[in-house]
Amino acid sequence: MQSTQTDFLPILIQVGIAVSFVALTIIGSNFLGPKRHSQNKDKNFECGIESIGNARIPFSVKYFLVAILFVLFDVEVIFLYPWAVNFKELGYDGMVKMIIFMSLLLVGFFYIIKKKALEWE
Repeated sequence: MQSTQTDFLPILIQVGIAVSFVALTIIGSNFLGPKRHSQNKDKNFECGIESIGNARIPFSVKYFLVAILFVLFDVEVIFLYPWAVNFKELGYDGMVKMIIFMSLLLVGFFYIIKKKALEWE
């Protein structure tokens, strides 16, 4: 099966429309939106809490570790969906491979629990 450059034309048109819509929305809101500045409106505001001090405080490494582990295990779960959809077609071989995959995932998860990576201090 051969594809030509004209086969990609609908995709390019859709990307062009999406980018144009975003650009026009941003530009339009800049021109049409109100421009009222005051000292109270220009203050930094975060989740209803008044900002005090410098915003450049160091975060705990645990925060980043939990975030990376969440992304890692979230991506691992994504691999379960194609397997579940094609479960019958993969047969016994697919089942063995998924058992190996899940066992490696569980070994990693138990290692994380043993190292207490998910516990906050």
